[in-house]
Amino acid sequence: MSIAESTAAVLKNIENAAIAAGKDPKDIYLVVASKMNDAERVQEAIKAGVPICGENRVQEMLEKNSQGAYNGAKLHFIGHLQKNKVRQVVGLAELIHSVDSLPLISAINKEAEKKFIVQDILLEVNIGNEESKSGFSPEEIPGILSEICQFSAVRVRGLMAIPPVCRISRENRPYFERMKQLFVDNSEKKYDNVYMDFLSMGMSGDYQEAIACGANMVRVGSAIFGARIYK
Repeated sequence: MSIAESTAAVLKNIENAAIAAGKDPKDIYLVVASKMNDAERVQEAIKAGVPICGENRVQEMLEKNSQGAYNGAKLHFIGHLQKNKVRQVVGLAELIHSVDSLPLISAINKEAEKKFIVQDILLEVNIGNEESKSGFSPEEIPGILSEICQFSAVRVRGLMAIPPVCRISRENRPYFERMKQLFVDNSEKKYDNVYMDFLSMGMSGDYQEAIACGANMVRVGSAIFGARIYK
């Protein structure tokens, strides 16, 4: 299928999953993971209806941004962010998904203060407690949220997670359900600079399952662009 056809199919799947879960499809945000796709292909996806582009690599994001790749869409940073790259991302990406430590939050805050902006972020949760993945443990989230008030130029907009790799999408349901409960529990608490608007989970292989479990933001790449070919 073409990028336009694949995008239409993903948007239809999101609509069907939302309706089945008793949600308004307009409340589900699609972020297209555009890593390793050039500006022309990203523009094809945007013209087909993709509202948000998500990039994993800072240098690639900067290069494609200079080429107008994201014109007509919002830009999120969804990859692992190193502190020495914070300056290049803050203010360019509307939302930074994978914020995984207090030192990183502090670095983002300092850069946002320099630019006189408030940077929106999501806290990454290592929901599977995997040693190979970064992120806060579920038990750390309440304490981290309570400390956000010290960072005046950062605003937490929700949580994100990537569950362990599973053979079939329904095997991720326990992780998605635990994330939903964590999201709900912490949404009930009131912290300065914290607005629990987004629960970002689910990718090309399991985004419909994630929506069924409560996700309102999904990151889809290969289902739109096709499988990535790594050199």
